[in-house]
Formats: sequence, structure tokens, C-alpha cells
Amino acid sequence: MIDFKNGAVFKLKSSPNAYDREVFPFLIEGEVITDTFKSVRDGVVFTNKRIIAINSQGLTGTKKDFSSLPYSKIQAFSVETAGLIESGIADTELEIYFSGLGRVKFEFNKGIDIKGICKTISTYVL
Repeated sequence: MIDFKNGAVFKLKSSPNAYDREVFPFLIEGEVITDTFKSVRDGVVFTNKRIIAINSQGLTGTKKDFSSLPYSKIQAFSVETAGLIESGIADTELEIYFSGLGRVKFEFNKGIDIKGICKTISTYVL
């Protein structure tokens, strides 16, 4: 489970289909993957119902924790970037606040369509 006091996944880059095989058994009828991101060991999958955070554990990373974070529990989110959000030339941080759980922070590498991620979240939260 994500440590919500210090919950952070760093330096995520776009990685389509990286977790399809692992996440597919968790998906419910009508749920589809919209975006997939991966860091060196961890990853994040956005679906049309929730965010699934994948935390690789142990020395080999074969043990994995899958945390399901439903959009229905999101209270707020914020984006912080060192540059212009339209330029995509700077790393971006996305903080999401979950009711009853706390905050999770995702740090994306430059070039990620953060506006698209925010639009996905807004579509299913608002």
C-alpha cells in the first residue's frame, strides 16, 4: 500500500502497455486503461475508473503492491511545473488528495501531456 504520509512516485515516463498483463485481472467490466507511466521500478496506470499505483518491492522487484485509488475518493488535485505547462519542457508534479487516505504525489518527466492527465481526472471526478 502507498505510504500516504510520504506517498510519491518519481520520474514517471510514458510507457504504453507496460502493465497491461499485470493490471488486466483487476479491471472490472467496462473499465479501460487510458494512460500508463513507469519509473525505474514503480508505475502508475490511469483507467476510466481509478488510478492503480504499482510499487515494486524487494531487491529484485518481483514482489509488487497494487494500490487502487478510485476517482470517487479524489477531493482535489494540483499541478506544479518549473516551466510553462503548455511547453512540456519541464518536469511536472501532480498531487492528488484522497478523502480519508491522504496525498499522493506523482512526478512526471518532461514531455508528458499533464493537461491530458488533468483532463482525465477532471472528467471522472467532476
